[in-house]
Amino acid sequence: MKDKLRLYGLDPVPKNLDEAVKIQKLLRSKILLKDLFEKINLIGGVDVSYKENRAKACVVVFSYPDLKFLEHKEEMCLVDFPYIPGFLSFREIPPLIKALEKLNNFPDLIMCDGQGIAHPRSMGIATHLGVLLDIPTIGVAKSKLVGSFKEPKDEKGSWEPMIYRNKVVGAVVRTKKGVKPLFVSPGHKISLKTAIEFVINTTTKYKTPEPIRMAHLYSKE
Repeated sequence: MKDKLRLYGLDPVPKNLDEAVKIQKLLRSKILLKDLFEKINLIGGVDVSYKENRAKACVVVFSYPDLKFLEHKEEMCLVDFPYIPGFLSFREIPPLIKALEKLNNFPDLIMCDGQGIAHPRSMGIATHLGVLLDIPTIGVAKSKLVGSFKEPKDEKGSWEPMIYRNKVVGAVVRTKKGVKPLFVSPGHKISLKTAIEFVINTTTKYKTPEPIRMAHLYSKE
């Protein structure tokens, strides 16, 4: 798996915020928000947990649509980039790439515990990862980063658009009756409508889609 940032002449870990913004702007110009895939047979879920200055990245893979668990891989490493809201992907991308490279079954689509284009510069973790790997990605977060919205109806599958700077950047989706909604935004190579469908279709008895839920559990072990 080639490092796309190096192909663009940029270091994967920026030396300062100006360089980080430059990387985000470059990658933003390559975002595609259309369903640019044929069939999704494998869905991955990724999450990263931290302990002091170390990050543990986990990726799980499920078959789709039957949601059979296939495998999980992980990577633990030192964190090279400080915690700065809006730039978290620079902390999480390096270990996630290493964990993904270990997979025997590489996913056709990846769900990320975080934002897609619902981000000040449209570059949440799902978008950042999707553009680098050039595959469909979806951001699924438990809280909003940007935007305004109406509360969706209290039934599974209900959703309301999330508006930021007069644009729809995602949706507030009720994945389970009687629980708080999730914040879904497309990352790359997928439309918002289809992203919502995948989130609903991969949510079972818990409110979080199974790929992300399992990645989170493994990252906390």
